[in-house]
Amino acid sequence: MKVLVPLFLLAYLLLSGKNAFAQDRNFHIYLCLGQSNMEGNAKIEPQDTVNVNRRFQVMEAVNCPDLGRTMGHWYTAVPPLCRCRTGLTPTDYFGRELVAHLPEKIRVGVINVAVGGCKIELFDKDQYETYTANVPGWMKNFLKEYDGNPYARLVEMAKLAQKDGVIKGILLHQGESNTGDTLWTKKVKVVYDNLMHDLNLNPKKVPLLAGETVHADQGGICASMNRIIATLPQTIKNAHVIPSAGCTDAADNLHFNAAGYRELGKRYAAQMLALLGYSDQKSD
Repeated sequence: MKVLVPLFLLAYLLLSGKNAFAQDRNFHIYLCLGQSNMEGNAKIEPQDTVNVNRRFQVMEAVNCPDLGRTMGHWYTAVPPLCRCRTGLTPTDYFGRELVAHLPEKIRVGVINVAVGGCKIELFDKDQYETYTANVPGWMKNFLKEYDGNPYARLVEMAKLAQKDGVIKGILLHQGESNTGDTLWTKKVKVVYDNLMHDLNLNPKKVPLLAGETVHADQGGICASMNRIIATLPQTIKNAHVIPSAGCTDAADNLHFNAAGYRELGKRYAAQMLALLGYSDQKSD
């Protein structure tokens, strides 16, 4: 006796099965955004290009034919991790540190969308057009790579990534261009809340990790912003500030140098590992 299955039911079962098996709960994805220190300002050194664990991957957010990368696809996270010609970023050693201490079954993926010199307003989907109308030409060239809307590109890539894994956190490094802006924490909350809504995320399960600017102990010219960044957890309950004290910087006292990025990235990772319930010891 033949059992006939209605076509609509068969289609539903096939689609449901595809979604159920396509997403890997052990593929942890992190969204990274901000300005030049998240974009990556330091020169990539030879040590940064070797021994990258294949469990650490990057989804390319722009097309980079010279690197053999296509937007929306995953690659082993060999720098650059932002755009085609950007430098070393905290994201590099954030991911490397995570895979070094997480169980072997867990992979880590990052999506890095950042624009040097931008204010946080660039990532406000309701304000970015007003903001970008008056930015300098060099920034507009960066924006073109994101079709003029970095926030929309981040969400587009994140939705693709959600088919493969689970978004576990958001990394932010921004504030230099908003130095002294007492409304910065509220502006960050708008961006965070929009991401939670647009990606159907639970803020109780998706922390925001925000790094300090170059510290006063390095002569950081925007170090005063760290007093404002420190108050972010008062506005966003699941926000955590990543300290920059001791992270070495470049001659401009605005950007970290390569060693500083490595250390800062590890500090982001240490915080995330703690939130995930792992220590800095290798887990089984």
